[in-house]
Amino acid sequence: MSALGIGTEETWKGVLEGRNGVCPITQFDASEFACRIAGEVKGFDPFLYIEKKEVKKMGRFIHFGVAASEFALQSSGLKVTPENAEQVGVYIGSGIGGFEVIEREHRNLLEHGPRRISPFFIPATIINLASGYVSIRTGAKGPNSATATACTTSAHAVGDSFKLIQRNAADAMICGGTEACISPMGIGGFAAMRALSTRNDDPAHASRPFDKDRDGFIVGEGAGVLVLEALEFAQARGARIMAEIVGYGMSGDAYHVTSPAENGEGATRVMNNALKDAGIHPEQIQYINAHGTSTEIGDRLETQAIRGSFGAHAYKLAVSSTKSMTGHLLGGAGGLEAGISVLALRDQIAPPTRNLEHPGPGCDLDYVPNVARPMPIEYVLSNSFGFGGTNGALIFKRYDA
Repeated sequence: MSALGIGTEETWKGVLEGRNGVCPITQFDASEFACRIAGEVKGFDPFLYIEKKEVKKMGRFIHFGVAASEFALQSSGLKVTPENAEQVGVYIGSGIGGFEVIEREHRNLLEHGPRRISPFFIPATIINLASGYVSIRTGAKGPNSATATACTTSAHAVGDSFKLIQRNAADAMICGGTEACISPMGIGGFAAMRALSTRNDDPAHASRPFDKDRDGFIVGEGAGVLVLEALEFAQARGARIMAEIVGYGMSGDAYHVTSPAENGEGATRVMNNALKDAGIHPEQIQYINAHGTSTEIGDRLETQAIRGSFGAHAYKLAVSSTKSMTGHLLGGAGGLEAGISVLALRDQIAPPTRNLEHPGPGCDLDYVPNVARPMPIEYVLSNSFGFGGTNGALIFKRYDA
């Protein structure tokens, strides 16, 4: 789920239409903030997915994670039973966790004293409780974990789950990421870094990856959760298989807290590592779902990294950033974009980069400007890069029964 819609197909429909999900912030009074726009999930009612007595025990990021897991399980048809429960795991991360709950309970402390702190404060905020609640609600007793690797969080969660299945630690994993930090401290913190777009009077055109007029990223919220299964396990239960995950790469920049490594060399290495893990050549990739946040240095260095990894083939790739429509889900981005990559394979169509009018300096690839493109796609690579120089790349393959 994202600012484009609640549920898989609604979000995917918005992506293919090139719809804008960025709007003025409604979750708090942002009138004094430098950035007053975000990619909010609109019309989300947690009571439709979670029992009333449980909702107040969870932060909004957990609400999203639980709902997205429900969508993923419904789509997959996987049922957790006493017979398979110990081989079904949960691995859902978040970059920040329950930010809005932390702010609310801090106000309670300052205004009313320590006795007014909610007894649900801690479990409503800590990052692994998205996985915890999904495990409790589904009965999944396999590996249960969470990542918190900034904007690479859910790519790592999906990739780590892939490796758990490969080494027979699980037959199936409910995995991805969730984020809900459209709050005064969340927006204020990124704005203080001058990382956010201030195109407040034109939110529809604020997120513009690779465009020369980009002025920062847009915070989005939501979740992306996938169900990964061992092939034999999926076939035995007659699952509708949408794609195969075949490669996972990790790397560290060892360079700077917030800036990518010079020449994008850390990003180049992570793509190379994913290709090596998949056992394929660069020329076999047709589409890249880019990290593409709409920052000058990030977009330029990711482009340079793609050229470094793919050489001349870089100019034959379709490369797009769906953050141009959803905003940047931070820890939830990799999971959402992994799901979009799978749908691109299913429907044989490359999503567009919205708002790309004039590519910026150093941005010279085919970014699928503004209109989705039907095309043959056998392999998709999805990039995620995070603060601290933590990188992840996933490769998905079209499934041929």
